Amino acid sequence: MTVLVWFRNDLRSLDHPALNTACKDQQNVRAVYLLCPQQLDEHVTAPIRRHFLRRALDELGQQLAAIGIPLDIINAEHFERAPRCLNDYCREHDVSAIYAHTEWLVDEIQRDKDCAAKLELPLHLIDDSLLSPLSIGKADGLPYKVFTPFSRRCRDALAAEFPRVRRRPAAKTPPQITAASPCPIFGEEKDSSAWPASEEAVLRQLREFCAERAGDYKRHRDFPEIEGTSRLSAALALGLISPRQCLARLQQECGEDIWDSKSDAGTWLNELLWREFYRHVAYHFPRVVKGRAFQSATEAIPWPNDQALYDAWREGRTGYPIVDAAMRQLAQTGWMHNRLRMITASFLCKDLQIDWRWGERHFLENLIDADFASNNGGWQWAASTGTDAAPYFRIFNPTTQGQRFDADGHFIRRYVPELAGLQGKQIHQPPVSPGYPAPIVDHKERRNITLALFKAIRD
Repeated sequence: MTVLVWFRNDLRSLDHPALNTACKDQQNVRAVYLLCPQQLDEHVTAPIRRHFLRRALDELGQQLAAIGIPLDIINAEHFERAPRCLNDYCREHDVSAIYAHTEWLVDEIQRDKDCAAKLELPLHLIDDSLLSPLSIGKADGLPYKVFTPFSRRCRDALAAEFPRVRRRPAAKTPPQITAASPCPIFGEEKDSSAWPASEEAVLRQLREFCAERAGDYKRHRDFPEIEGTSRLSAALALGLISPRQCLARLQQECGEDIWDSKSDAGTWLNELLWREFYRHVAYHFPRVVKGRAFQSATEAIPWPNDQALYDAWREGRTGYPIVDAAMRQLAQTGWMHNRLRMITASFLCKDLQIDWRWGERHFLENLIDADFASNNGGWQWAASTGTDAAPYFRIFNPTTQGQRFDADGHFIRRYVPELAGLQGKQIHQPPVSPGYPAPIVDHKERRNITLALFKAIRD
């Protein structure tokens, strides 16, 4: 009897509940990944993320081959073809059952419903969440809409029953398996080699962060020039590592401090919980993944959406150095520091009065770590349209943000070389020169316009 493990955004062999379950009593196990380039196009997947996905699949194929499990990559084009592709594959290989992890976004839920209805064999879905959206709710049974009480509830649940981290399944002895052919190119790519794509390399990255930097995380995380964050977001987005593994390693290095939300380690745990929170929101309030604001009243905001201002923001030529450095970091590396994501998002929505959905899409088109729920949640927070949204009157001043979080201008100079010769306060408010644009808007003036837009819908 042969069983099949269907990999999705969980490209690892360690701590993989579906893989462990499939291997428990079966000698013959196969694995499959359905490549859906049309779906990736619809979700405006970044070229750097496509390259990263292809590398991760090649690494997974080698890891599975080492334990006697062949990985086959099938070009299914789109989620709609998943049932037909799986039925054909399972008939060819005499597969009796399929194991996969539950996914919680709208398109993935519909795909799995279609598969359950059309497959000729059982599909066993196993939850891989740190905390399932079905397991965490308020006392009245309703889902949380605010992060702080959600995070308290999660900490209590995790402390009461610490998540189990599963070992890699034991190797199958016969037959000897060779790794599958490399994953084919499936669209425009951008080099992702600066990011480790094997789970072993990512685990080393996790161990290094927890041992050397987690203890200073709260103090260093907001400064883009300091290597103060874990940089694990890309690996988490593809499932090269699980949140359970992150939590277990964090506790091993930092002990009971992880449960204190004000500690350095507890602050990093909060970042994992924000990721869970936005997934819960996306599941319970699916309008947010359909291009709608969580706070429905804010749909009435008449965003002016000036294309020229948007282009200046996108290209890093706004005349605000910290904003321009951040946008150029994104364009060059496919990643942006989290503090800078907040600054640039606030600037787009609150200074330029451009619809948050334009920024959300741009990040999806460029980020290696684009996670749909987290990206949507972050943008709606910045635009004051979502859960736990920043109050509409809280508008980041891009100049003071630069002065606070890149005081010496080291980060700015790296990505805005035309300002390299400036020192002191000039780096944040450069003099007019032919080499760098003057500010495209006046912050104080635009702040008042934004306040008026929100006041109008409130009135």
